[in-house]
Amino acid sequence: MPVSTSSRSIPDILSDLLGQFTTLVRKEGELARTEMSEKVSQIAAGLVLVAIGAVLLMPALVVLLEAAVAALERAGMAPPLAALIVGGAVLLIGLILLMVGISRFKAKNLLPNKTINQLQEDASVAKRQVRADNGYQRAA
Repeated sequence: MPVSTSSRSIPDILSDLLGQFTTLVRKEGELARTEMSEKVSQIAAGLVLVAIGAVLLMPALVVLLEAAVAALERAGMAPPLAALIVGGAVLLIGLILLMVGISRFKAKNLLPNKTINQLQEDASVAKRQVRADNGYQRAA
């Protein structure tokens, strides 16, 4: 089996490895910062939806309570029924916005998944490279 010899010295290989590792760490840091920035934006959007949902729930409750009082005061259904329909619609919209906003706070949505996947892939490539280099060193 022929053994190929490399013209590169060990210090050259180590220097190249250190340079590639430094570049990799810098790129992974940039990816992490970008992804975390996206997650902060997602949190901000979730907070806005929660706030809008809460604001809509307050008048909905007032309207529904007024409708219930009016329904008890009056035997006729027209004004209270209208208030119940409007209040119920606002209540439903507020609940939907609140649930969507809260769902954005789940831990799985806030993890920097792209960065984690990239780091795992980089580690796998590094392991394969080390194994390949060790095989070359033993053959030489």
